[in-house]
Amino acid sequence: MAKASHNIHPSFLIFILILLFFTCSVYASDQNKRPFKKVYAFGDSYTDTGNTRSNSGPSGFMFVSNLPYGRTFFHRPTNRYSDGRLVIDFLAQALSLPFLQPYLDVVNGKPNKSTPSASVNFAVAGSTAIVHSFFSKNNMTLNITPQSISTQLAWFNKVLEGSGCRNYSSTPRECEAVFNDALIWVGEIGANDYAYSFGSSVPTKTIQKLAVNSLNVFLKALMNKGAKYVVVQGLPPTGCLTLSMYLAPSDDRGDGGCVGSANNQSYTHNTILKSKLDALRKQFPSAVIVYADYYNAYMRVVKNPRSYGFHELYKVCCGHSGGTYNFDYLNACGSPSSSSCANPSQYINWDGVHLTEAMNNAMANSFLNGTYSQPPFSYLLSKKQRSG
Repeated sequence: MAKASHNIHPSFLIFILILLFFTCSVYASDQNKRPFKKVYAFGDSYTDTGNTRSNSGPSGFMFVSNLPYGRTFFHRPTNRYSDGRLVIDFLAQALSLPFLQPYLDVVNGKPNKSTPSASVNFAVAGSTAIVHSFFSKNNMTLNITPQSISTQLAWFNKVLEGSGCRNYSSTPRECEAVFNDALIWVGEIGANDYAYSFGSSVPTKTIQKLAVNSLNVFLKALMNKGAKYVVVQGLPPTGCLTLSMYLAPSDDRGDGGCVGSANNQSYTHNTILKSKLDALRKQFPSAVIVYADYYNAYMRVVKNPRSYGFHELYKVCCGHSGGTYNFDYLNACGSPSSSSCANPSQYINWDGVHLTEAMNNAMANSFLNGTYSQPPFSYLLSKKQRSG
């Protein structure tokens, strides 16, 4: 009897190898795309994805629940202060994660069923770094938003307590389970502190010191909880926002034609913040703390607008009255008297204080894929991937 042949045809082997290669490649690609399982975000209106509804603020922007807010991407208002996505939305997409759910939706039993996510956004439009009571005590009536970064930390602590994480020193296992696969994104916060103190007797230096110190206390609390991967955005050049251009005297101009005094204020704030981050890196050497350089990323666009597709640097897309800025303090975007431009992607400023989706996209690319994060965002990803 002839022995049964155990030889396998070469073409079958090649087929198996191709199949294995394809399967492993897809798996590796998926792993690379999703290094984090969740994102926790903090900040103000530049990061808020819905914790405020029609929350009126000092600049009169109380129509965020109305079109044309949200018109570009979502085709409806989502209580984001833009015509579409924010930087945090582009981050979620880059990480292959659903958009972040607002914390107040989660606690009020309104989870986003279409995009369920473990990620939570604690950012609130109008939030400050300094506690609200400071502004009340000093009669700064512009600040009508009670939430500050300390409020957001208190909300986050409630989420952590639900997972058994109280503090890394006392509940290390529970805290590691939360933070091992979590990215902490701290959106810019502090710009409102300066805005609310406008015209008050409190010196700018006092606001600066208190705001940076408040943020530093917040970050230290996160690190003591066990945060491992943290991105902190600096302030943008607030002097380039339409509201600043509208209010400041014409002789107060600096780099890029923006309001010089406001930009100097933001730049100095960021310089102090970066020194605080350097100290935190030394105190928590096992963590990766990235500084997202909002100021210089923004200024690069201002100085090279056409390369990003922008034609209007300071005029708002959504506003009233036309003129130099198409901006009227008393006829805010979303109000019945306002209107919006045909091509928001050609504008940097959306409503006078907030940015268009196109500008948010440019900023996100600068942070995630460009050279405006220190250390680079790719370094954070590589550290995460090496940790497993």
